[in-house]
Amino acid sequence: MAMTAPADLREGPAADTSAPPMSHRQILEALSGLMLGMFVAILSSTIVSTALPEIIHDLDGGQSAYTWVVTASLLAMTATTPLWGKLADLTSKKTLVQSALILYVLASAGAGLAQNTGVLIAFRAVQGIGVGGLSALAQVIMAAMISPRERGRYSGYLGATFAVATVGGPLLGGVITDTDWLGWRWCFYVGVPFAVVALITLQKTLKLPVTRRKVKVDWTGAVLVSAAVSLLLVWVTLAGDRYAWASWQSCAMVGGSAVLALLFLLVESRASEPIIPLRLFRNRTITLTSFASLFVGIAMFGATVFLSQYFQLARGESPTMAGVMTIPLIGGLFVSSTVSGLAITRTGRWKAWLVIGGVLVTAGLGLLGTMRHDTEYWHLAVFMGLLGLGIGMMMQNLVLATQNQVSPQDLGSASSVVTFFRSLGGAVGVSALGAVLGHRVKDYVADGMAALGIRPGDASGGSVIPDPDRLPAPVRTVVEDAYGHGIADIYLYAAPVALLALLFVLFVKEVPLRTHRPGEPDGNAAPLPAADATGTVPAAATTVPASEGPETIGCADASPTGTGLHGFVREAEGTAVPRAAVTLISLGGRQLGRSIARPDGAYALDVPEPGSYVLIAAADGHQPQASTVVVGDERLSHDVLLSGTSGLEVTVRDAAGGEPVAGALVVVTDERGEVLATGHTDEGGEAEFGELVPGTFTVAVDATGFRPAAHPVEVGGRRPTRTGIELEPGALVQGIVRAGSGRSPLPDARVTLVDSAGNVVATATTGEDGSYAFPGLDTGDYTVVASGYPPAATPLAVQGRGVDGHDIELAHPGE
Repeated sequence: MAMTAPADLREGPAADTSAPPMSHRQILEALSGLMLGMFVAILSSTIVSTALPEIIHDLDGGQSAYTWVVTASLLAMTATTPLWGKLADLTSKKTLVQSALILYVLASAGAGLAQNTGVLIAFRAVQGIGVGGLSALAQVIMAAMISPRERGRYSGYLGATFAVATVGGPLLGGVITDTDWLGWRWCFYVGVPFAVVALITLQKTLKLPVTRRKVKVDWTGAVLVSAAVSLLLVWVTLAGDRYAWASWQSCAMVGGSAVLALLFLLVESRASEPIIPLRLFRNRTITLTSFASLFVGIAMFGATVFLSQYFQLARGESPTMAGVMTIPLIGGLFVSSTVSGLAITRTGRWKAWLVIGGVLVTAGLGLLGTMRHDTEYWHLAVFMGLLGLGIGMMMQNLVLATQNQVSPQDLGSASSVVTFFRSLGGAVGVSALGAVLGHRVKDYVADGMAALGIRPGDASGGSVIPDPDRLPAPVRTVVEDAYGHGIADIYLYAAPVALLALLFVLFVKEVPLRTHRPGEPDGNAAPLPAADATGTVPAAATTVPASEGPETIGCADASPTGTGLHGFVREAEGTAVPRAAVTLISLGGRQLGRSIARPDGAYALDVPEPGSYVLIAAADGHQPQASTVVVGDERLSHDVLLSGTSGLEVTVRDAAGGEPVAGALVVVTDERGEVLATGHTDEGGEAEFGELVPGTFTVAVDATGFRPAAHPVEVGGRRPTRTGIELEPGALVQGIVRAGSGRSPLPDARVTLVDSAGNVVATATTGEDGSYAFPGLDTGDYTVVASGYPPAATPLAVQGRGVDGHDIELAHPGE
């Protein structure tokens, strides 16, 4: 088994990919700039939340504008998150995160100068592109440096950063808005200094692996997904207001969004570097966590965005007090994200936190749905605290569960997929719930005014954000009650959505977090002797005594003492691989130890001294794997993931009569065109191929009397994949070109076959024996043109399958 150096190289001076893991202090230094960037990203949205009622009122906007100031940022973040993630897999993550920060700074300055809601919404969209990069790259960068097991701890730190920015944002925004000599425009300017400091810090401290390969971005996919989401959100915002829900405009927008989504899926299935690799969704955990993130986003963003509007319009509080009153929500998020992160690092278990979080989010939203404008605040504090606890347990840990399932080259794409679905849910939730809120408020105001005998006007009817301080007392009471009741209604609508997220989480299969860093499975040792299916190295390598039976440990926590390593051998879905052979080899190719995995996949090996070694794992029905491990003075916990192999069964039949085709040549190639296996069909038209790694392959078939055919095939990992290929009948025309008085074979003669419509079907050049051949022809009339001497054209009628002989004689005039 030849081993090659990994593709990932460190930025700056060359670094050994087998270097020991970074210390806690080194990781914190590297993450300091990243956490500051995350702080800027979260601050940009939360600091505006308390100022939005004042902003929209000053710019003469309505509830629709209020919603779109939030939605525009979320939509841009949603559409660009997969693009940032894909770029992170292809190029420098450090350059990308710095670019996102610069984009954020420029957009923030533009938003602060806006003179109307249209310009503000446009700059908020650009701001969302930068925030999307910061949000996606934060998870990708952290995953590139830290093992999944340790990542829970640092996810807690990111969650704490999220909480601090979310707590400080509304408070700071309220203070800025209430300060006469500052005003709401400084809500956009205040994040700029933080972004500049983050840029400088990132430049000094962030050292990341970067992939040295050609960058090819799927811009078509990015445009299609953006267009599909945008059209859907425009429909949700305008339906029921500008036109009826059941109207031709609704049909056109929904249908157009569906068509764009289908085109996106088609493009992604054929793109060499897709924005969202569809093969990731063959992993059950990634599929379930993505859908769970979608519904968490709807509940989280849809619920929290309107809290400031509730406190200011339903309870008459100032922007500053509105920020203070949301502290229970943020406090719960801060506590749960930090505590769950530390607990996950300690135990390696994460599903229980997701389940509890789903229950708390559902309960918190349901309870908030019972509030009114005069509800006791301590009730609201408890409800918001429950919601915050649930969001903190789910938000970061859904990304963590996904990152634990993928290989290093897909880390950015997989992380951004989960963030994409969460942002998509947020954009849909804010847009849809904002539209519902506008209608509910208008209805409640109309009912309240009718009870007072007053005809409602635009200023209090919900189409324009009102200023409660300027309304007469009876009208103000009606407006406050309308907003209190209307915002409660949207929480009731969001609660079932959160319940769906809980149901998806329940079906996620828990896989213990890996303990090695993302790049470590790709070893960089010199070529080694190949190990067989039992993990045994040939006798050419000197061996030392090794354990021949199952180890006595039952789990990683029960590892023996001394210098060595232990862990589990599992499949990607977390299933244990029993009886797997694990062999430890020195960098010089000497076998040092061998272990057979227990039924639960556990193994343990001793090493003679601390240092770098190569670990080879092999098992029947699985693709062998080799990785470099660095063992220190303490025992190293190192899990191994093996990819299962499967089989392919091909049946070849005649398309005309359905009869099996015997003796057909079947060739299996991978996505790069490399031939993996060849064979011939038996009497029943069948050919079997074993030991194929799950993935996409091309099966090409050729048989005498038939036209060649090629089809793509998806091979699964559990059982042999069956596929059938039908061959269309085809004739073979062959002959010899002769020339001269002796009519000897003519080499290098050009023979062209033209169909009855004048199209060139095929061309050939004769060999030394003057022969040529045209296989796989349909029935019909053709013309054969031969040149080399004076050209000659002769008619040819092909009747069907079989071999037609057609010799050609060339001669000079007069011969």
